[in-house]
Amino acid sequence: MIEGGRPLNGRLRASGNKNGVLPILAACLLTDEPVQLANVPRIRDVETMIELLRHVGAEVEWTGDNDVRVQAQNVGSDVDEELASSIRASFLLAGPLLARNGHANIPPPGGDVIGRRRLDPHIHAFNELGASIEIGERYELSGPLRGTHIHLDEPSVMGTENTVMAASLTPGRTMISNAASEPHVQDLCQFLVTLGASINGIGSNVLHITGVERLGGGTHAISPEHIEVGSFIGMAALTGGDLTIEGIAADDLWPILPVFRRFGIEVELGDDWLRVPPNQTLLVQDDLGGAIPKVEDGPWPQFPADLTSIAVVVATQAEGTVLIFEKMFESRLFFVDKLVSMGARIILCDPHRVVITGRAPLYGQRMSSPDIRAGMAMVIAALCAEGTSTIGDAYQIDKGYERIDERLRALGARIERIES
Repeated sequence: MIEGGRPLNGRLRASGNKNGVLPILAACLLTDEPVQLANVPRIRDVETMIELLRHVGAEVEWTGDNDVRVQAQNVGSDVDEELASSIRASFLLAGPLLARNGHANIPPPGGDVIGRRRLDPHIHAFNELGASIEIGERYELSGPLRGTHIHLDEPSVMGTENTVMAASLTPGRTMISNAASEPHVQDLCQFLVTLGASINGIGSNVLHITGVERLGGGTHAISPEHIEVGSFIGMAALTGGDLTIEGIAADDLWPILPVFRRFGIEVELGDDWLRVPPNQTLLVQDDLGGAIPKVEDGPWPQFPADLTSIAVVVATQAEGTVLIFEKMFESRLFFVDKLVSMGARIILCDPHRVVITGRAPLYGQRMSSPDIRAGMAMVIAALCAEGTSTIGDAYQIDKGYERIDERLRALGARIERIES
């Protein structure tokens, strides 16, 4: 329950990257030695992944508020179906288990319903590595594996991560072309290198992996969450607050800041901090000749798809008209009816495109969160709206944002978690 109309002021620290920590936790299954992870976000999806690791035999314990120790001395090959049904990242166990045990038995993954989310790149990559694959109610994968050249038919983030993990223990050389290069993919690769993997081309769309016989233990700090930073930039600008975000990775924000700048949001950027100054005038910057501008997402280093929902709500509060083109997922924009009920002026053109004209005053409503990012967009809308909003299915937001109600209260928001 959120009472809107209050500016957010103060300082907060960026959490660890949700989409980075999940494959890194899965990658801990590649070694029988202990691994210590720092800056682990305490979110619902991480708790689910930890339970999945425990189910296959790994020892996992929280050693601090955001520190986790994993040791997978002996691991099985069967992944729990009930746990897997609640998280998309459960399929990231396929690569490590296949490489470690020569066999993996994986149920279909769950996760946010934001459109079709193909497993084809994963299966294609495993097949190219030499795995035999049987697909029924579950995915049965068996080795042995051997290095090869794999060209992904799309730069799938999880497909790249699964392939890199499997190839790290696969004899020979593996080249992945059209690989994803998002910050969290880079973080996984850097983590594997600390364990002894041989990976070249990190940060590019061509990765070269030379398989090693075994990986060792190590320590690693999860990189900061650039999607969360982007969410807080939009939140501060729409509420008119003065917000400083610490512990950021400035290089991860270069594709993000120009889009916010197009809406009139300026920030002050340091090496590991960012400030959103107060009382900014939000104004859509037209294209040359006064043409309606377009904001579109895409694979890194384009604007991240996970920030599309945030861009939509920011656009409702900026003077002018903009077309937002969500290329990646055909159901992500279906939450905009919630914003329309609050007073936003949005035309849903088709599953991938919306036209937004602002600035439209928003008013509190009762809503329900369909996925993580839409849920955060609703929180931002509620914070800048007149009156009180109630957002149901808050667990969706908890899957990706750590202690969001506590952190926002510390900045001056009136937000309470209630039982329904």
